[in-house]
Amino acid sequence: MLNMKLKERLALAVSAFLVLFTLMLIVDIQMDYGNFANRVPLPLHARVHSGDVEDKGRSAYIEFRKRFLQKSNGSNGSREYEQSAPGETSGGGTDAEPRTPATPTDRYEDLQKIIFSQLQGKNEDHTVVIPPHRDLNILRPENPTIGEMEDLEPRLLDREDTSEFMRINASNLERFQLKISQHELYEDGEPLVDELLKDMATNSILHVEQKEGGTQLKLIIDYPNGVQALFKPMRFARDVQTLPNHFYFSDYERHNAEIAAFHLDRILGFRRAMPVVGRVLNMTTEIYDVTEGDILKTFFVSPANNFCFHGKCSYYCDTSHAICGNPDMLEGSFAAFLPSSDIAERKVWRHPWRRSYHKRRKAQWELQSDYCDTVRTTPPYDSGRRMLDVMDMSIFDFLSGNMDRHHYETFKMFGNETFTLHLDHGRAFGKAFHDELSILAPLLQCCLVRHTTLAMLLKFHNGVPLSKVLRESLKLDPVNPILWEPHLLALDRRVLIVLDAIRNCVNKAETPLQNEVNDFV
Repeated sequence: MLNMKLKERLALAVSAFLVLFTLMLIVDIQMDYGNFANRVPLPLHARVHSGDVEDKGRSAYIEFRKRFLQKSNGSNGSREYEQSAPGETSGGGTDAEPRTPATPTDRYEDLQKIIFSQLQGKNEDHTVVIPPHRDLNILRPENPTIGEMEDLEPRLLDREDTSEFMRINASNLERFQLKISQHELYEDGEPLVDELLKDMATNSILHVEQKEGGTQLKLIIDYPNGVQALFKPMRFARDVQTLPNHFYFSDYERHNAEIAAFHLDRILGFRRAMPVVGRVLNMTTEIYDVTEGDILKTFFVSPANNFCFHGKCSYYCDTSHAICGNPDMLEGSFAAFLPSSDIAERKVWRHPWRRSYHKRRKAQWELQSDYCDTVRTTPPYDSGRRMLDVMDMSIFDFLSGNMDRHHYETFKMFGNETFTLHLDHGRAFGKAFHDELSILAPLLQCCLVRHTTLAMLLKFHNGVPLSKVLRESLKLDPVNPILWEPHLLALDRRVLIVLDAIRNCVNKAETPLQNEVNDFV
């Protein structure tokens, strides 16, 4: 009897302990739930390896990541802004401008001092901000054009009534192409740019064919006098963002991103992107009637009585992803063609910070904290202007949100001391409330920036905002508004992030010992 009571008591004690333990576990889970609910699963791509203990302090990326990434809901490769989108879209809504944001409290006077001192001939050996006298893009000992290199000029005819020569057959595109120089596509204020944009937006279309290769549908447009443009059709309204479950390599291309990227490149003073303009086509008379071949078999009338087609390509070229008019009017972007390879052959370079383009694999720069050291000792990045051009490209892509920079091109005739072309921006401007900091990996890992690029960013931060300047520039396009307003506002936010990154690089360069100590704490 006593044994039974003892066993019962032990059983009750064990039961009570299990109940208490279960209650404590439930309470602990509930307390942690709030934090867990806010965490974002870490994407495999865009994570950058911080390195082992001995690697710490070697890359400005580490410290910058601590400040910006770990505070953002646990995300390790991006920064998400919890903002509600405005009620209106820019696809056909109001053209009213938003309220001007308050004057920034931080004017980055420390970075301004570097700029001013370098203009006065001081701070010339700065390791982060490269002064003008060390920048071949500024010095330009030689800057020949394609026309001069190939001894080509637009076709000329001697007029019978005068001794002057006149151009009778040279198109604006041909004249533009021959004026491309070693250090830029066109000079600041070049009138041919606007003339070329007008030609592509208004000239009659003689012939259309699908461009071979590529992942998504593109058309080659033939105008009179041998002028050609690359057409990307409109798929979505301006306020449709990148689908959350799409990788960067499977994102849809946006025609308006091509237009906006050209204007942004010109405003930033790079002038490395070919002119792009918007236009609305009649699909019947300006595509279907002037094309031929298998693409004609892909045209159909949708259940909504809209004229559609899908062509043939790797992604999204089927009936369920067709390009449709309204009912047969279709908007798109028209990008001017680069010179043919017969005149100016181009070299394709693999971007050193290329992503893996795989669902699970990482790129080398995402695993190696001192990756930049390897790049900087490899030609053509070990001398000349190329490394600074890659930094510019990183900033340009970050401002526009373009993660799809796998290769870049240069003109062979100019050798390695020439600019990098900014091409193919269809996947930019896809996430208005998301800042993909991994795009800045070249800048953050190498801690290198042009004096002129930093001065330009400071000008937009402390003066007229970049969003306002771009908004005014885009008003000149025939299919304006081009960008959804949140995309414009994101530019000002991203300018500040780039300036913070440069400041962090400068601080680490000026106090390297202290930063190494802090990294171990």
